[in-house]
Amino acid sequence: MANKGISRREFLKDSSFIGAGLFLAGAGAKSSEAKNSQKGGVTMGAKVGINMEFIRRAEKPFAWGVAKAAEIGYKYCEPMVHTGRELMSEAGYYHTVSMLEDPLEIRELLEKHGLQASGLSCHCPLARPEVSVDYIKQAIRFAAEMGAPVCNTDEGIVPDWMDEDTAFRMIQYTLRTVVPVAERHNIKIGIEPHQKFTVHTDKLIKIANLVKSPNLGFNFDSGNAYLGGVSDPYEMLEAIVDRTFHIHAKDIELKQSKDERGKVTGTPVGCACGEGVIDWTRIVKILKKAGFDGVLSVECGTVPQAEASLKHLTEIITQQGA
Repeated sequence: MANKGISRREFLKDSSFIGAGLFLAGAGAKSSEAKNSQKGGVTMGAKVGINMEFIRRAEKPFAWGVAKAAEIGYKYCEPMVHTGRELMSEAGYYHTVSMLEDPLEIRELLEKHGLQASGLSCHCPLARPEVSVDYIKQAIRFAAEMGAPVCNTDEGIVPDWMDEDTAFRMIQYTLRTVVPVAERHNIKIGIEPHQKFTVHTDKLIKIANLVKSPNLGFNFDSGNAYLGGVSDPYEMLEAIVDRTFHIHAKDIELKQSKDERGKVTGTPVGCACGEGVIDWTRIVKILKKAGFDGVLSVECGTVPQAEASLKHLTEIITQQGA
């Protein structure tokens, strides 16, 4: 197996996994951060980050992806976490992070490359408390220690035998259990449009209203909202933007739009932002009008798509002064 004989700590930290000569700022996109306001030395407004799924098809480890994101020019990334151990990421062929790792060590790795965590991707079926409660609680604690402000999730795949009323009761039970943990650790929970309920704007809002808390809101996914085909994605964003903590900047190529819109409720990754059907100028205008202060986390499938997405979104944010 790859990386045989290397300790876990070396696996996360050793630059030999990622090669020499990687730089914190890549040639390419002009940063919009200089245009944004400052508060206490922290950049305010809309910022561009990258979901670590951009290296999923590259079959490289998390540490390689962090360095690659920095080389491209990203300042924010969104790790995906799992419980326990599994073969592919342990061998260095996959990008997810086990929550058995030391979260402070992951934070150190990001800081080494000039990155901050925009959030954690910790999707699980909220309608199945036996799966989701312990997982999300652990993800919240992990996020708090590694410095990720948001845990992003969705209602998950609902069992065929479960009717809608039962599903919402199960989701409410899960949220009532995990939201107090999020409040104690000052972590937000972002519900994402990703399955059969949440691609409907009214049902997405209904889920977020099952528990009253300022820590419970949304992670808007432009691609999933579009593919669902039941709610206009821009109208959805306008309806939820005041409670939106995080954005998944996912574009959908024209062929996928024609083949799948209205037939699916999500997709693993999108194409490069600006090369699909999503109107990013319209998205950014909605965010600017609402005073959004957060990260648009690009969800794409390859390194070249990540490069193109950063350039495209940064140009739009700069033009709009968002």
